[in-house]
Amino acid sequence: MVEDETGFSLVSALRCTWAPCGQTPTVRTSLDHHERLNLLGGLRVSPGQRQVKLMVHSHRRTLRGEEVIAWLIALLRRVRGPIVLVWDQPPIHQRKKVQAFIADHPRLHVYEFPTGAPELNSVEWIWQQLTDVTASTAPHNRVELRANVMAAVARIRRSPSRLWAGFAGAELNL
Repeated sequence: MVEDETGFSLVSALRCTWAPCGQTPTVRTSLDHHERLNLLGGLRVSPGQRQVKLMVHSHRRTLRGEEVIAWLIALLRRVRGPIVLVWDQPPIHQRKKVQAFIADHPRLHVYEFPTGAPELNSVEWIWQQLTDVTASTAPHNRVELRANVMAAVARIRRSPSRLWAGFAGAELNL
């Protein structure tokens, strides 16, 4: 399992678009630029590398150690046997509560990516796909933002080739 975090705001990324000649396209934005949707997600690879699945949890507030622990609990419930977890080194992973939780669950075998090496994390490639799909959507409110992001998550989940592309892009050998 490879894990990472990301966030989306009401101000979506902009991408190139088409418009009639002489008519500059405009994209509306929300007045509340502080509304965010934060995601914890991971790519789960089955033994023998036969399947890959995307596991995502969304949160309104800033991610804290409690959200990481909730995500780990969900992971422990879904996966039987030992779990090899690879993630980066943000402060929320280093919280005492998170480290104590990991120490209390011997099924979790945690490894860290080197500092400053997001290109190794295959979930970063999935987040880029989500950003591409949700670009220029300009949601009006938090509900619309969540609907846009979760529709993009569903689209990516339906495509094993998109999920495996994260590993190919990260050049991460399983």
